[in-house]
Amino acid sequence: MSIGAGHTCILSGPAVDRTPTPHTQSVRITAKSDYALRAMIELAVEDGTMLTCDYIAEQQAIPNKFLGTILTDLKHAGLVTSHRGAVGGYLLARPARSITVADVIRVIDGPLATVHGERPQDVEYDGNAAILQPLWVAVRASLRGVLEHVTIADLADGQLPRKVARLTEADEAWKDH
Repeated sequence: MSIGAGHTCILSGPAVDRTPTPHTQSVRITAKSDYALRAMIELAVEDGTMLTCDYIAEQQAIPNKFLGTILTDLKHAGLVTSHRGAVGGYLLARPARSITVADVIRVIDGPLATVHGERPQDVEYDGNAAILQPLWVAVRASLRGVLEHVTIADLADGQLPRKVARLTEADEAWKDH
């Protein structure tokens, strides 16, 4: 079965201002990774049903052309498969329980954490600043502790693993700093 068959992926939606602000210069999730995860959730929820780019874009309010590029990246990485034709579309390439949020982000944006474009373990500091390297390695380990333990299936089921959900329980987790 195919949902949205016969539609093409076209550019739609308003332009987004991506000018950096002080609030976007920290650890962040890009729009591209966010869109990729939303598409993966749609595919997991409709497990076994071919979904077109158009359908996913409509369900998640994602610009079609941008989503088409994202799905191509996910296909090249082996996370989704595609089929052409009237009943064509996209499917997850493997079980949703075996695909983590970290897998998707790495495909879309590369390493989870970099410092000046380098992996934390490759950054070198002199003198008193030498303590920064283990700090950046710890930051990356913290990100991994969440993103490598949440699967697409967890997201499709609407529940985070308990270890991750506990991180959201403190009021401080919801406050900007």
